[in-house]
Amino acid sequence: MIFSGEAEFVALPGESGELGIYPRHTPLITRIKPGAVRIKVAGQAQDEFVFVAGGLLEVQPNHVTVLADTAIRGADLDEAKASEAKRRAEEALTNKESLIDYAKAQSELSAAIAQLAAIAKLRQKGR
Repeated sequence: MIFSGEAEFVALPGESGELGIYPRHTPLITRIKPGAVRIKVAGQAQDEFVFVAGGLLEVQPNHVTVLADTAIRGADLDEAKASEAKRRAEEALTNKESLIDYAKAQSELSAAIAQLAAIAKLRQKGR
């Protein structure tokens, strides 16, 4: 588990766009896209950031559950690893053997690009 606690606000990339969730939000379930989850923790000045790739979001009036295929704390993101993953995915796209290889490489490229964008966002926030 990456985070469990009381939050004033949660923002994350949903399938249809960026979602912002406050307490007593209307219930929903949606797929999440690779990107940064921002958690405004009650009583803390600094937001928590978590990179997620793939998974589901469930919103109930009093809690939010994110089931992610990949979750990495913002402080643990590694730009060199993300850049290398992007390079490998781009190489795999050019050397694809089948449609399955192409789809896998596209997915990996999307996740690497989203991870690099999350790192850039964290830098802007001064973290």
